[in-house]
Amino acid sequence: MTLSSETHSLFKATESRRSIYQLNDKTPISKDDIIKIVEHSIKYTPSSFNSQTTRAVVLFGDDHKALWELTAEEVKKVAPGDFAPTQAKIDGFAAGAGTVLFFEDQSIVKSLQERFSLYADNFPVWSEQTDGMVTYAVWTDLSVEGVGANLQHYNPLIDGRVAEKWNIPSDWLLRSQLIFGGIDAEAGEKDFMPVDERVLTFGA
Repeated sequence: MTLSSETHSLFKATESRRSIYQLNDKTPISKDDIIKIVEHSIKYTPSSFNSQTTRAVVLFGDDHKALWELTAEEVKKVAPGDFAPTQAKIDGFAAGAGTVLFFEDQSIVKSLQERFSLYADNFPVWSEQTDGMVTYAVWTDLSVEGVGANLQHYNPLIDGRVAEKWNIPSDWLLRSQLIFGGIDAEAGEKDFMPVDERVLTFGA
């Protein structure tokens, strides 16, 4: 049986998602459409026990730049030696159009741990899996629309500053930062391990 055209479209979308680091602040789609992508992924991505733990904050313009200014300030406090290369990297993030901050609501995780003690150790893991799926969905959908993005993890270093700046609920745990924008340079070639070393099939 031949795979459907819909499946081939999904394959193309999966292949198009890459880490794009040379970004600008001009996106091929509107801010409203970017927000729609985030909202759709948050709504429809599966979660264990339908827990819906993932949260997102979308920053544009001055708020986006403020995030990377405070990030540079916090990193500089702990970074040894010459800070110039790190500053240049962070400036590259600030040059984008915006950032999606992804969080996991720990109040829900803790509530599930209390209600279902047999699975208590698993709920933090399942929460992280949901966060990863939401992030991937947003990233892939942006890529399909011609928006470049790359994923960063300056948490927990910036958690306190972020919470204070944008009045983030105390139960929201920052997990990652997805910078997006127009594409100034495409990603380079990518090497892949042999798939048959990564996928085992039995009974086929």
